[in-house]
Amino acid sequence: MKSSILVIGLGRFGTAAARELEHLGHEVLAVDLSEAAVNDIAPEVTHAVQLDASDETALRSVGAGEFDYAIVAISGSTEASIFATMALKNLGVGHVIAKAATALHGAILDRVGADRVVYPEREMGIRAAHSLAIPDVIDYLDVAPRFGIVKVAPPASFVGRSLRDLDLPGRLQVSPIALRRGSDVTFNPHRDTVIAAGDELILMGSDERLERIGS
Repeated sequence: MKSSILVIGLGRFGTAAARELEHLGHEVLAVDLSEAAVNDIAPEVTHAVQLDASDETALRSVGAGEFDYAIVAISGSTEASIFATMALKNLGVGHVIAKAATALHGAILDRVGADRVVYPEREMGIRAAHSLAIPDVIDYLDVAPRFGIVKVAPPASFVGRSLRDLDLPGRLQVSPIALRRGSDVTFNPHRDTVIAAGDELILMGSDERLERIGS
């Protein structure tokens, strides 16, 4: 289902979100105080507007309250992101995702009505740490304390062997939940699937067990 989405703040995070949402077929209005940032993204989204998103009247003038979702990705001003979040909720936006720089910032955003608070820098820090701890990691998703989902390039010792032979659930208590081969993705791959060079495995388990992949 395609939605109308307002993206406020066109730093790296906001710009990436706006571009990807447009690519997925959503209607995207990108907003920033910087004319240069607005002009840069204008050809890539449905609409782009320069305005002060901390001003509720300015947001009302572009119909912000009619959007299904909003992402507040303001980077340079904690105060502006808080006021923008408040204004969006006052205007009736049903679901607001707000970017926070610190725990205190996130707590305030939560208090003023943000439906979800995200910490991109913290999340990237966690991913970077796991990229050093887990062999051949491509990406990591934190699910719970010391428990995650990881995408890895299978070590050489896996290539040419079946999942049955590798016995990852029994040997490491790690569950294979998907396998990517080129552009094809197989969920819950069969135990007779043979790992090939260039495959990517998506595995779930405790961090301690994931760190033992390839051992």
